[in-house]
Amino acid sequence: MTFKQIKENKFVKFFTNRYVIILITFCIWMLFFDENSYLVHKEFNNEIDELEIAIDFYKKKIKEDKTTIKNLQDSLQIERFAREEYLMKKKNEDIYIIEFDTIKK
Repeated sequence: MTFKQIKENKFVKFFTNRYVIILITFCIWMLFFDENSYLVHKEFNNEIDELEIAIDFYKKKIKEDKTTIKNLQDSLQIERFAREEYLMKKKNEDIYIIEFDTIKK
């Protein structure tokens, strides 16, 4: 094939058109190099997904804390909570902590 035949090819004619070259350059620029590129948007979408997962986690924790606060309105519940969580005790009382070995050999 000679240079003239290559130049006459319809694909070469299409891709050497100045408007097509400008359009392809613009598309490549917008997809990869611009500050609002596809890659940046993909990164932001991943960050949004992570933040939504964190929001769900904290909503569950808030719900658990609200139920704990509601339960601790009673003085008997406060005493039970203090004994279980902080190993507090009354005067003249001994506490024995029993731990079970859960590792199977």
